[in-house]
Amino acid sequence: MNVRKWINDLLVNVRRVKRRLLLTTQWLVWVVVVSGCSVFMAAKQPEKKDIELLKEGVTRTQLISEFGAPVMSEYKDGKRFEIFKFIQGYSTGTKAGRAFLHGAANVATLGLWELVGTPTEIAFSGNDMAFQVEYDENDVVNEITIIKKE
Repeated sequence: MNVRKWINDLLVNVRRVKRRLLLTTQWLVWVVVVSGCSVFMAAKQPEKKDIELLKEGVTRTQLISEFGAPVMSEYKDGKRFEIFKFIQGYSTGTKAGRAFLHGAANVATLGLWELVGTPTEIAFSGNDMAFQVEYDENDVVNEITIIKKE
């Protein structure tokens, strides 16, 4: 009878170890899946645009190369007017630093940082900006009007 009890106890202990191993594996998989969302979001934030180009004397080509195609372009009284809209993002160093901090916080908290980090990255995803540009006959900026700057 002693041998049977010993074998029975051994089987119970093996089941406990298997259950703990399964729960630990599930926890680690969850941490790996969840962690990295804020890291990825920080790394993929929009790039910082050079708004110093928004001044008189800059060519239309320079503006398009920095801000992309205008969302609206029309002629009024023989002058070209365009509206540029974009999201002012962050420098490469800022994005890399934020991603590193999120990664370190994820490791230190076993993934729980995502409860804070992901909403933070959603909230700080750049600022919407819009400018109206008036050009002269040579497509050089005459005047810049801020429409939206957050």
